[in-house]
Order: sequence, then structure tokens, then C-alpha cells
Amino acid sequence: MKIDHLGIATRGIEEALRFWEDALGLENVHTETVDDQKVRVAMLPLGESRIELLEPTSDDSPISRFLDKRGGGLHHIAIRVDDIEAALARLKEKGMRLIDESPRIGAEGCRVAFVHPSAANGVLLELVQNDPAL
Repeated sequence: MKIDHLGIATRGIEEALRFWEDALGLENVHTETVDDQKVRVAMLPLGESRIELLEPTSDDSPISRFLDKRGGGLHHIAIRVDDIEAALARLKEKGMRLIDESPRIGAEGCRVAFVHPSAANGVLLELVQNDPAL
């Protein structure tokens, strides 16, 4: 397993990019809207991992609720797995609380599933299985 990305909640991607691109020199290589999650994302590679900027696209978005409660900042850590179904089964077998019992499609067509923060010492954890074609 590796860290796939760190998800950072922001009210506006363009404003956040002034820091990540302009100040640090990272490059935004991909931006898309994930409609079912009501979020717009920007991906910035950083070594073997990436920074994922998350901007809500509606007031009832999970990112919007996060921003209202906590403000901008680290939203989640995403771990790359080879077999997301096996990883979810292992967590469920161990009694870990899952947000997603089965994977769904996330940014860049990856299969994703979230583990509840109560299972991971207060950290929202995302499991990511990349499409082998990526």
C-alpha cells in the first residue's frame, strides 16, 4: 500500500492553487467534477503521491459540510490498494466502521471507498484502487 493522495478541502480551487502552484511550484495536472460526490477536484503530483484539492459544488456537499464545521484543511488520507473489495472485507471482518460497504467511482475513474473516522483514530480514510490503464 502507498499513500495515493492527501485530500484538502477548500472553498475555491483557484485561490488554493495560488499557494500550491505559485508558491510551491506544483502543477495542476487534472481537474474534474465528480457529480455524485458534489465536488470539484484538482490533482497536483507530489513525488509518488498527490495533493487533491476539493471544492464543493453545492451547499449540501460533504465537503461543504466539512468546511462549515472545520474550515479548510486536511480532509482525508487516501491509501492505494490492489484489491479494494478484499480491503473492505478485511476491515469489515475486523469490525471497522465503513462509510462505503462497496466501492464507487471517484475522480479519474478510480474505484474508491471511505472508512469512517471512528475506525481510524479520527482520520477519514479513503481506499483507492486505480484503473490499471491509468
